[in-house]
Amino acid sequence: MTQENKRLFLIQRLLKEQPQYRNLHVPSDETEQKDLIRSLMNIRPPRPIGEDFLAVQDEYLQEETAAKGITDIADLTPAEPGIYLWQGDITTLKCGAVVNAANSGMTGCYIPCHRCIDNCIHTYAGVQLRLACESIMEKQGHEEPTGQAKLTPAFNLPCEYVLHTVGPIIHGRVTEQDRALLASCYRSCLALAQERNIKSVAFCCISTGEFHFPNELAAEIAVQTVRRCKGDTEVIFNVFKNADYEIYRELLGRA
Repeated sequence: MTQENKRLFLIQRLLKEQPQYRNLHVPSDETEQKDLIRSLMNIRPPRPIGEDFLAVQDEYLQEETAAKGITDIADLTPAEPGIYLWQGDITTLKCGAVVNAANSGMTGCYIPCHRCIDNCIHTYAGVQLRLACESIMEKQGHEEPTGQAKLTPAFNLPCEYVLHTVGPIIHGRVTEQDRALLASCYRSCLALAQERNIKSVAFCCISTGEFHFPNELAAEIAVQTVRRCKGDTEVIFNVFKNADYEIYRELLGRA
């Protein structure tokens, strides 16, 4: 089965699940098909699906990620002992765990094709990730508090695990509590990684972007906290924007 065949199979199965979309026109353009399958995965509630779907989905997603190019932590050069800076797509990073900047519901972003990291990670991990997160939340019985961390398998991502953490949302000025909660996100992820013997963790820029934490201050807190708490864990600061890369490069150049 070609990638196109797999994509069309997955689209048709996802459309059949939701009666309101069963007669939706499937575009012939490859990019539009990719947007459609991502949108359908994004809006899909956390529920089981057949093994035949999962087998095709897993092959499709892994091939899509391989085509983008996978970066192995073993091939990176540290900026300082045990700490790396890498600019790129976190869903293509091969390491112990990547950190997802989650929302308090913890089951991912439901906005079709949204550009947030939560959406990207859930899309390329596959529908299993949302179901795994839902299982955690059902057992917990309440929304995820800010500053804590949860661990799931990474499913179709090249890393082994995903660490999910909810960062503070900034409304107006940054308070001392906001600073403390952001630092707690980094500490909680590192503590959980150490507890599970996960050797390397890639952090995204938690709470920046949609959560409006100022980028420079967030980076300062991230670097300070990681330096204090990383222990033997290797840490990658993953950035996507050029501006964030420059911020972290300057911070990691300071003793």
